[in-house]
Amino acid sequence: MRYREWIFLLFLAGCGIALANFIGFKVGVKESLPGIGILLGISLCAVFLSRILPFKRLPIVAYCSILGLVVASPISPINTYVISAVGKIQFTAPLTMVGAFAGISMSNQIKSFAKQGWKMVIVGLLVMTGTFVGSAIISQIVLKFTGVI
Repeated sequence: MRYREWIFLLFLAGCGIALANFIGFKVGVKESLPGIGILLGISLCAVFLSRILPFKRLPIVAYCSILGLVVASPISPINTYVISAVGKIQFTAPLTMVGAFAGISMSNQIKSFAKQGWKMVIVGLLVMTGTFVGSAIISQIVLKFTGVI
């Protein structure tokens, strides 16, 4: 993809994160803008680095992780600002956008998935259901153990 497309998609993701953070967690858009800007800036830098650096096999997610760790680490002069700004964004607000993008990308491949046979559809549904139920059970145990519920 071209950089213009990346910038557009990151802008859309930022709008979605701000909206999810506002609706779901009552954090004002103005409050969450610095954190969203930092996250999107790290993402855009990761895109640039993935094209510039010679490590062609390293995915963009790895560059995002490394940049995020460096920017928030104690050796960074801006780590306190980064941590406080990004801390205003709830963890699940970006996940809402990731889930939406995954659903949209899967919808284009449903026909080819269904062509693999009805057994594959059943296996896929069981895997998704098992993952959801397993996550719910683990969450319930951890929340009860920590005394949150």
